[in-house]
Amino acid sequence: MSPRQEASGPRPGPEEASESAQGAGPGLWAGAVPGQSPGAVPYAGPGDGPAQVPGPPPNRLGPGAAAVEEELRRYYARGGAAGRDGLDATAGWQERLARVALTRVAEPGDPVMGRAVRELGAEEALRAARTGRKFLGAGPRRTEGYLLRAPRADPVGDLAAALRVGGRFVCPGDGDWPGQLDDLGDERPYGLWVRGDASLRMWALRSVAVVGARACTDYGVHMAALLGSGLAAAGWVVVSGAAYGVDGAAHRAALAAGGATIGVVAGGVDVAYPRGNADLIGRIAEHGLLIGELPPGDHPTRSRCVNCTKHLRSWRR
Repeated sequence: MSPRQEASGPRPGPEEASESAQGAGPGLWAGAVPGQSPGAVPYAGPGDGPAQVPGPPPNRLGPGAAAVEEELRRYYARGGAAGRDGLDATAGWQERLARVALTRVAEPGDPVMGRAVRELGAEEALRAARTGRKFLGAGPRRTEGYLLRAPRADPVGDLAAALRVGGRFVCPGDGDWPGQLDDLGDERPYGLWVRGDASLRMWALRSVAVVGARACTDYGVHMAALLGSGLAAAGWVVVSGAAYGVDGAAHRAALAAGGATIGVVAGGVDVAYPRGNADLIGRIAEHGLLIGELPPGDHPTRSRCVNCTKHLRSWRR
């Protein structure tokens, strides 16, 4: 039996959380530094005084914001980060919020922020970014970039937005976190946004990456399809980048064989990119797993696509 068949069926979701999140817009500002005005955050770069940055966006969750956060907290406390048959261990709520915020503050694969998270912990690294503290290896431009983005990070709003499209946030400390990503060191993701019912960790234990050129030959498409279908039939989970060419051929073949496949995307898991593969990406989310490091609504860039390729290497066997 393939991993996809074992994990078939809808993942239980919290009706109260999803209902509360229906009115949640993308903007709940989650946290000024205690004792400071949210509109003025000190910048600690060399030779610079306090920098005025934009204040928090309007609270678009409205008066029900606290209720939405509480329902999301309960959802994750009950194992909401775990897919079907996944382990129920969960990271702490504040740890999760900090890591969600970091997906807005720093780019994926940022070794400076990765080192800060490793040495300070996610909560303290986020607090340092909010106050303009200079991290080891960070120049003034990078430090100011963290400073400008941190106050506008919206973790509760992002978690609510992900839930509305059937998504969840999996991070270190969760039972569903795939251990092989720890091999990335300081470039390890702060967490992963996931769409799909299956257990990410269980599927990752038996996964193979099939990755190749977007502008490939017909022979390349043919070989990718053979690999995808053969691996899926043998019970392996086919991992690829949901792109044109070799990636798309491998995903389609795995799905056609009734097997399991994971699409690693360079944008938000609610963003179909490339647009020409929108149907395929929807099928992956419905029958497999769609994962990415970027929060809901974020779009790919060249550097993010390069990082996504590096990420895929950790899934190779």
